[in-house]
This record gives sequence, structure tokens and C-alpha cells, in this order.
Amino acid sequence: MKRRVAIRRLGLCHYEPIWRQMQAFTRFRDAATEDQIWLLQHHPVFTRGTGCRALPRPSPAPIAGTSGDIPVIHTDRGGHITYHGPGQLIAYLLLDIKRRRQGVKSLVNQIEQAVIDLLEACGLPASRRPGAPGVYLRQAKIAALGLRIKRGCCFHGLSLNVDMDLRPYQRIDPCGYPGLALTQMSRHISPVDIGEVEGALARRLLEQFG
Repeated sequence: MKRRVAIRRLGLCHYEPIWRQMQAFTRFRDAATEDQIWLLQHHPVFTRGTGCRALPRPSPAPIAGTSGDIPVIHTDRGGHITYHGPGQLIAYLLLDIKRRRQGVKSLVNQIEQAVIDLLEACGLPASRRPGAPGVYLRQAKIAALGLRIKRGCCFHGLSLNVDMDLRPYQRIDPCGYPGLALTQMSRHISPVDIGEVEGALARRLLEQFG
């Protein structure tokens, strides 16, 4: 069932205030609250999901060539540890999936499909990988997913690597997979404009949900 979805384009934001706003939006929404998709980028941050709870919590190891300390935030989304930074496009989906009569598997499939459709429109043959949520390009991960479902509503969402510094990923096991290969759109398309990608992703997500 498709319903009205509001798109919010928020620019470059610190992670924790946005996370707290998502929690509050979900906590206080009611049956009449419209669904929203927030599009933004984050200042550099590592986030750990609920899949890390049973694991030790060391800080990501430093590597040569990176500057400054990158904060680590223990969040409530699903999944393991990942990195966010400028040049990576974030889409947070604040949807009432109970009202939409939608299951989590269907939700994940639609999010992945929006990214796949966007990349294929750019001539990039993207695909899923069984048992490993996200979108892959030539065996390298280009988009990651992490969701939280509460009272029949979801928040958090996806990150798409567009044109960013990938070196901080070397400090972690991305998404809990040691040695996972990562890529971004700028390695395959030149030039790439993240503002144009943001608009294209908004349209693809609305095709799926709006």
C-alpha cells in the first residue's frame, strides 16, 4: 500500500542529534502521522548496532593517513559496526509499516531495490547478496542497511557510498565482516554529484514507498 511520504533534505549533520530526533519522532507519532524519509550526510562517526552487543567493544584501530579521532556511538539499529562520513548519502526511513501492512523482509527488499534501480540507471550493475543485507557492485559493498522496528514503525535506514574517504573503514570489520571489500560510485562514474544522487535516490524511494 502506497501512502504520502514527506522528503526532508537535511544536509551535513552530526549523528547523535539526528538519531535522537528519529527516536522522538517514532515515540510520539500516531496513526495520523505521515511517513517521512530524511536525506543527509554525517560528519565522521563510527556506529555500532545491536549485533555488536555480545562482542568486545574496542575502539576502532587507528591507521596511517587519517587525522583526528572519530567518535564511536553505540546505537539501537540492527547490524554491526559501520562508518559514516561526508560524501556518503544517508536515507533514514521513518515509516509506519504496520499501517502499510508490510513485513520487514519486504521492507528491506524495497530499500535495496531503490538503490539497485538508481545504480543501474547510472550503468552500474548492482545486486543483492544472500544472507548479507545491502547492495553490492562487482562483489564490493556500496550500500549498507540497518533498521530499528518499534511499535510497528521503522527508523534508521541505508547508507550509499557516493564520493567519500573510505580509509576509516580500514579501522573496522565493516558490517561485522572481516576483509569486506567496499566501493563507491565515484570509482566507477566521473564526475559524480552527490546532490544529483540525492535527488535520484529520493525519486527511487518514492517509487517504492510513496
